[in-house]
Amino acid sequence: MKKTKSLLYSLAFAIIAFGTMSCKKTQTTSDGIEYTYIKEGKESPKNGEYVLYHLIVKTSSDSTFISTYEQNMPGYLQYNDSLPKQTGMDEIFLGLKKGDSIAFESKAEKIFGAENVPFFIQADENVKIRIGVVDVLSQEGLETYFQAMQESQAKQQAEKSIKQLEIDTQLIEDYISENNLNATRTQSGLYYVIEEEGDGKEIETGDLAFVHYAGYLMDGTLFDTSMKALAQEQGTYNESRDTQGGYGPLEVRVGMGQVIPGWDEGLALLTKGAKAKFLIPSTLAYGDRNAGGPIQPNSVLIFDVEITDVQK
Repeated sequence: MKKTKSLLYSLAFAIIAFGTMSCKKTQTTSDGIEYTYIKEGKESPKNGEYVLYHLIVKTSSDSTFISTYEQNMPGYLQYNDSLPKQTGMDEIFLGLKKGDSIAFESKAEKIFGAENVPFFIQADENVKIRIGVVDVLSQEGLETYFQAMQESQAKQQAEKSIKQLEIDTQLIEDYISENNLNATRTQSGLYYVIEEEGDGKEIETGDLAFVHYAGYLMDGTLFDTSMKALAQEQGTYNESRDTQGGYGPLEVRVGMGQVIPGWDEGLALLTKGAKAKFLIPSTLAYGDRNAGGPIQPNSVLIFDVEITDVQK
């Protein structure tokens, strides 16, 4: 009896679950895309209003290649009931309402159009899409929304930078101690060592400085240099760069944002003929971006620099 009762309960639960799933509304576009409302909203946009939405697009193997969540920025479209609905995707997007959450999958060529299928997907491969409407806003509301988002992101980035600077500072100070360097720290967090004093006037904002340099990671890896002999010695020599005259002092208009902040600040501390070492925290270099090559996000960078000339 107990076993029979258990089976009956299991069957009842399955029927309830199936009933819950089957009650979700499903519609089909004119070109055959079947989409399901995970949740259906009620408030349709008016002409001129903006529909904000989050979008996730996955391959048939569930690999995400588009995500507004990862980009930290929702998509949006301005609603106009006179816009032509040429494809099923047009029908879906122009039919979005506040509160909608929609899921569907279809052939890539139907989703993107035959001429716009991403190179890494086959035209007949199924693509999975999830759309969630964030809000429906007026022009003013849209501007307010994105302004608030930018302010929030800026605050978060500033907080991350403060924490990262603490980490970088400890790494730099350990390096200074291990290498017996007599380094000076600026208020921003840049450390520098004057290895040879110059004999000219201090470099000022707008001056054109000619700089020989060698850039290293903290483990000693040379990632770039203006000096051909050093590049050959370290195995980083690039013949095409040499052919194009890429070796030689780098011309920098100081203080104009042509280089990373650590360089702009450091160069302004030097004079013509000076040789120095910059120990630059990632917050004054490339931050949490991947700068390419061996420079990973949040990398502390070390530069040996020589000012060969200054033009006022």
